[in-house]
Amino acid sequence: MKKIIYLIAIVLISSPAFSQKVDFSGDWKINKEKSELGYEFSMAPNQIILKQAKNSLDIERHSSYEGQDFTFNDHFTLDGEECENPGWMDSIKKSTASWTEDKKGLKITSTVPMQDGGEFTITEELVMNEDNLVISTSASSSYGDMSEKFVFDKQ
Repeated sequence: MKKIIYLIAIVLISSPAFSQKVDFSGDWKINKEKSELGYEFSMAPNQIILKQAKNSLDIERHSSYEGQDFTFNDHFTLDGEECENPGWMDSIKKSTASWTEDKKGLKITSTVPMQDGGEFTITEELVMNEDNLVISTSASSSYGDMSEKFVFDKQ
């Protein structure tokens, strides 16, 4: 009897209902009060639109800097394979996106070449936290390191 109960428990835990990947899709607006932004400069977009399919994620980021509005679009496969998207000043940003072990979060690591021959590395971790999307980001280059936490409210 114990073996049957054990077998049923394993089947239930490994079923899709328990290992379901989170769906980040939606229109999200930054909540600056809940976020932890950089003091002098922040990479936080004002709004992001996420479209998630079975094995891909499209991110549309709406930002503004010194009175100008910018939109950045990225397409990622969610299988850990390298993806290429437009980077800074006609460069190519190379990224990998993979699920966390519990399938509740997504980690995206990107590198962008810099004009001085170095690289700019960005790591983003996306997780759902109650009613919010939380993106913890860290960036590293020859100019230094920075980290921020963006909290977005669904629109």
